[in-house]
Amino acid sequence: MSVPLAQLVRSGLVEGTHFGNAVVVDAQGKVEWSIGDVSSAMFPRSANKLMQGLAMVRNGLPLKNELLALACASHSGEEFHLAGVQDILNAGNLGTDSLKCPPDYPLDEVERDTFLAEGLGKASLYMNCSGKHSAMLFTCVLNGWDTESYLSTTHPVQVACRETIEEVTGEKVAHIGVDGCGAPLMSTSLTGLARGFSKFSGPAADADQKKIADAIRSNPEYLAGTRRDVTKLMQGVPSLLAKEGAEGVYGIGLGDGRALALKIEDGADRARIVVAMKILQSVMGVVSSEVDSQLESQELLGGGIPVGKVIATFSE
Repeated sequence: MSVPLAQLVRSGLVEGTHFGNAVVVDAQGKVEWSIGDVSSAMFPRSANKLMQGLAMVRNGLPLKNELLALACASHSGEEFHLAGVQDILNAGNLGTDSLKCPPDYPLDEVERDTFLAEGLGKASLYMNCSGKHSAMLFTCVLNGWDTESYLSTTHPVQVACRETIEEVTGEKVAHIGVDGCGAPLMSTSLTGLARGFSKFSGPAADADQKKIADAIRSNPEYLAGTRRDVTKLMQGVPSLLAKEGAEGVYGIGLGDGRALALKIEDGADRARIVVAMKILQSVMGVVSSEVDSQLESQELLGGGIPVGKVIATFSE
């Protein structure tokens, strides 16, 4: 059962409470600390993308550096993101019409407002998962797999993703749904997700896991965007590896192999960030003056000025 993790305190009054669950594992994947239900099946959403990227690398995806990070991204739709997705498609002699992710505006509000001001409409290229989709398509081309049906759960690229997720998390996929981008969405538990981030970020990472982790750590803005909390966290804490997912999911791994996974039950990003920072600081002993002041609380505005905060309230 989910437990209270954070509160909205506006003008001195508790306005609301965010419930959720969280877990920390050690370098061997053993639970060190947890709160709430961390063993039931849940959808990690885009926090699965490192494992999906691993499946593609194991099947010949040759991308390196920023383009490999983009293959695992929920990008903001900034100009360099869109250019990178086009580069991946070009490498496979593919057009943007091959993308099966739905047309959308950029995820980042600044970029979205710019597009709207310029009168631009939605496009699959702009959708935040287009990096993953372009990489899936390129993997299909390299293996001679059909590109029209690449989102089918029985397609070889999706079978490879499922097998990889099960291997890395140490758990069978209990549920398969459809993610926001249209790709198959495969479940695990929060403990399984944390175990996965431990394997990618820690010293026991295999060559392909390390390749992905190094690409992301070196190019965090390609995994997210220049204005995102995930980017700020990786830039401020050396060796940290992080990926968020929709509906309040966060996976974070440290260079020593310890890892954290959490989910905010109501899907609120503002609580996700605050809860993650408290666990990193109070449970895992990670402190960075470069990011703490920016991310450890989320201001609430009233009349355009700060009148309260979202604060973590659980006991570590």
